[in-house]
Amino acid sequence: MTTGTDGNRNVRLMDVSDQPLVLYEDNHLLALFKPAGLLVQGDSTGDPTLIGMARAYIGKKYNKPGKVYIGLVHRLDRPVAGVIIFARTSKAAARLCDQIRTHRIKKTYWAVIQGELKPTQGVLSEYIIRHGRRSFMSAPDMSKAQTAILSYRTIESISGFSLLEIDIGTGRHHQIRVQMAGMSHPVVGDKKYGSRIRLQGRNIALLAKRLKFLHPTKSQEIVIESPVPDYWPWPPSKINRV
Repeated sequence: MTTGTDGNRNVRLMDVSDQPLVLYEDNHLLALFKPAGLLVQGDSTGDPTLIGMARAYIGKKYNKPGKVYIGLVHRLDRPVAGVIIFARTSKAAARLCDQIRTHRIKKTYWAVIQGELKPTQGVLSEYIIRHGRRSFMSAPDMSKAQTAILSYRTIESISGFSLLEIDIGTGRHHQIRVQMAGMSHPVVGDKKYGSRIRLQGRNIALLAKRLKFLHPTKSQEIVIESPVPDYWPWPPSKINRV
């Protein structure tokens, strides 16, 4: 098993003008830390993107003229931080997309929520329906309702807040945010889904903490870990931060 990590606990939270924080790199893969607030790919705002920074990083490091190939295989919501993997070859992109489609990439998140979930660990299996830029809990017989499954465990609870580790079994739009809000325990900072707390820069306390997958060209399991942003509302002594 190969593990990717930042190897530096003292790196400050990346600003969009900085070089990206590289968590893993080889000839076929590039894994970066995505700060909350940074888009993964472009939208109508024209704001900077992580995929643009990835192209610039590879182009500069390897002195590549012209447009650099970077394959987008998954995304994170703008207010969410964490690990993102890009493909550096079309072969890697196709094989990683196949792993995502067949749920062979294991995605683990950390979240700080309001309150304490009871029981402290379990599985949530519900139905979600997307409407525009939001998703909602729904009845199973509603048109376009999709099953949403996740498992969680409470790492720690302090003063009415809890730090959770969450493994998602389905990749629905805003799934963790909707399901936590549906349990009356919204993610801290997530005003869209009922949090009464605002974090800096409208970020939310949801982090793509770990990705585990099979390397696209080798028979090798890859595990890539994200550091924790410094704005997270949790005691610094408990977690390693950016």
